[in-house]
Amino acid sequence: MTAAIVSLAALVFAIVLSCVSHVNVGFVAILLASAVGVLVAGMSLGEVVAGFPAPLFLILVGVTLLFSQARTNAMLERAAQHAVALCRGKRALIPILFFLFFLVAVLLSSAGPGNIAAAVLVAPVAMSAASRERIPAFLMAIMVGTGASAGSLSPLAPAGIVANEIMAKAGLTDVALWNYLNNLLVHCVVAAGGYVLFGGRRLLATGAGAERQMLPSMGPAGAPLVVRPEPFERAHVVPLLVIGGLMVGVILFRVNVGMGAFAGALVLTTFKMADEERAIAEIPWRVIMMVCGVTVLIAVLEKTGGLDLLASMVARISTERTVTGVAAFFTGAISLYSSTSGVVLPALLPTVPRLIEQLGGGDALAIASAINVGGHLVDVSPLSTIGAICLASAPRDEDSRTLFNKLMAWGLTMVVVGALICWVCFGVLRLP
Repeated sequence: MTAAIVSLAALVFAIVLSCVSHVNVGFVAILLASAVGVLVAGMSLGEVVAGFPAPLFLILVGVTLLFSQARTNAMLERAAQHAVALCRGKRALIPILFFLFFLVAVLLSSAGPGNIAAAVLVAPVAMSAASRERIPAFLMAIMVGTGASAGSLSPLAPAGIVANEIMAKAGLTDVALWNYLNNLLVHCVVAAGGYVLFGGRRLLATGAGAERQMLPSMGPAGAPLVVRPEPFERAHVVPLLVIGGLMVGVILFRVNVGMGAFAGALVLTTFKMADEERAIAEIPWRVIMMVCGVTVLIAVLEKTGGLDLLASMVARISTERTVTGVAAFFTGAISLYSSTSGVVLPALLPTVPRLIEQLGGGDALAIASAINVGGHLVDVSPLSTIGAICLASAPRDEDSRTLFNKLMAWGLTMVVVGALICWVCFGVLRLP
């Protein structure tokens, strides 16, 4: 058995383990990389360890530290309150309420906290508002979850950082904006489709009514309602300005997002605008180590020829015109049970150049976008963190089992729907 086959088998084992176990697959991947690299491929331990993505690690720690500070001092929570309070609760505007929550989730996810943090902030108030206005909880969960995933590939968000770093290593540089917009576009289409299919048209037809109380404050479903959102204080304004400065620096002046985030975090700590110890504890270390550990294993696959073998397997069931749909289907099926940014993207994005070589041609950005989009479309599934947050935020009078089944069916459907949309958008229409 060749080193390429053994290394690919190790990757498959790591992916399966991530689907069926709560063990951090990042640590397992590092051990597998060491075993395969040293015992099978004849590499030194130093060569294996060299695959650890130190630049990516620093970027993820810096960005998540900054936004953990903003979250611990309630800045993000109050920003979400003010955004939601823009809708004054007219029954006739209930259809707009969906798109408001969708938009708030997109903006929060894009600004840097990422899709999971956006769902944590938006889902409780959205699901509570849905219960109060007698809106289907399933429809609201689709809007919130899809909105959170729509902004997940922002250059400032953790998943976007991971995807862009891996794509850059594969030769796709200066495509971060298109990567983000492609994902945003597909999720907007899916959200609109879900709205029309699962009750939106009925709400449009029967939406007229009297004035209602302002939307509820952030908090668990069923929490007491408040008349207006809490005002911003100095401790909230400064983090908001720091995050805004980081966004301007990254977009206009090409500031390294990791170093810029560390600088912003230092400012907040120095001026006592956040609890540094609490913020460090809230950094998603599990996900960061998952990403970095799987990346070490991928580096071993690259050196042993395992990536070539994986690309050839996908190429056998694909053509240059259908590869985007196949890639999205394959990615979605795995992401349904596994971490998208922690496992799936680090495992599959590096295969893009070899896949094009195996097929004899293809658009690298189109295939990468299909992988990114296909992996995120299924995240409203209750087996994914975002779907689970929406499920947990449902009011007590909601049938949780029925909602679970509906979200599960939606996630499974998105595996197929995502493949078809990615094939049309990136294979047939050939969007950038």
